[in-house]
Amino acid sequence: MSDKCRTPRTKELEFGGILGAVILLFLMPATMFHLLLTCATEQASVLSIPASMPALATLWNPNTALLLLGWILFQAFLYMLPLGEVAEGTVLQDQTRLQYRINAFHAFAITVLLMGTALACGLRLSYIHDHFLQLAVSASAISLVLSFLLYAKSVCAEESALSPGGNSGNPVYDFFIGHELNPRFGTFDLKYFCELRPGLIGWGMINLAMLMKETELRGSPSLAMILVNAFQLLYVVDALWNEEAILTTIDIIHDGFGFMLVFGDLAWVPFTYSLQAYFLVNHPHELSMLSAIGILALNTLGYAIFRGANSQKNTFRRSPTDPRVAELETIPTASGKCLLVSGWWGFVRHPNYLGDLIMALAWSLSCGVTHILPYFYVIYFAFLLVHREARDEHRCLRKYGLSWQEYCKRVPYRIFPYIY
Repeated sequence: MSDKCRTPRTKELEFGGILGAVILLFLMPATMFHLLLTCATEQASVLSIPASMPALATLWNPNTALLLLGWILFQAFLYMLPLGEVAEGTVLQDQTRLQYRINAFHAFAITVLLMGTALACGLRLSYIHDHFLQLAVSASAISLVLSFLLYAKSVCAEESALSPGGNSGNPVYDFFIGHELNPRFGTFDLKYFCELRPGLIGWGMINLAMLMKETELRGSPSLAMILVNAFQLLYVVDALWNEEAILTTIDIIHDGFGFMLVFGDLAWVPFTYSLQAYFLVNHPHELSMLSAIGILALNTLGYAIFRGANSQKNTFRRSPTDPRVAELETIPTASGKCLLVSGWWGFVRHPNYLGDLIMALAWSLSCGVTHILPYFYVIYFAFLLVHREARDEHRCLRKYGLSWQEYCKRVPYRIFPYIY
């Protein structure tokens, strides 16, 4: 095989290197379970260990494992349906492009239709709340098994198919980051499938289950629960509707598919991103109409920034001559691409991250200000996006060189205007 097609060894290890990978292998599941256990206590204090821990034997339930496997297989079936368009990904190491079926929104619509029918026939969706910890354990177990299978598959993969970020030669680090960039069985792309479908659609279903549980307990859902469901459903639907945009994200073009993304997609996203709804079932909060209007306005502002910035970037990438972006200022680069330096991308370097964080704050505020637990998402997301922004900056500097330095001079603020 030509050296040109070989994936070079990963020399710059991220996330604290091998030691960081080992720590995160245990810290990610431990954090998730600590949050879920704490949320079920009366105090809901993240700084204290719950007084009574459930017996380990009660946490494993074959029924919840089968339920989750059925959910994943159902979404995989929908993924394979000949619905939607086919898009090409970015150019790979061997100069080829993979094809992707863009039908996540179709899958969501079919799921909602079938779920609505099942609810009308008497399905008790609140089962998810009642077995939440067991479902989280099952999701973690499935994630771990899939991660081992993926690493075993990657050992036999072509050199050109390996991940530029997960080819260090250390099995622990590569297992965590992901050794193979785009593991596939035929046309079925495992990473692309997991990125949006089982976990993200599952997040919406979990939120609905929490709303149903609150209705069972109190007769009707609270205004706070309705807002959390509506805000987060908008976020999920937006991601599914704009599915093609993920083909240019760091997860798809740089990171391999290992434990970090597998656990993140199948366990972390559905079971920690739904924390506000889970919290409200156990700790109801009454919102005044004035507070609700203010929170709604905040979420609307965040979404407008998030969607405006992403739409502007995606439109420019597809067609720089489009009238909506043709008048924007740009900086040419040696690679032939241009960097946007006006519009949303002249405001801060990552306006989509700014919008994301504003929305996250609105979701948390819906739960009141008496507990820090519902604010875990916005705190965690702030650290995540600052770290991701640093990774972006490092790669862009290597890729665009002087052009990126010029861009940074023109747009000095990274995420928060006049602050950071």
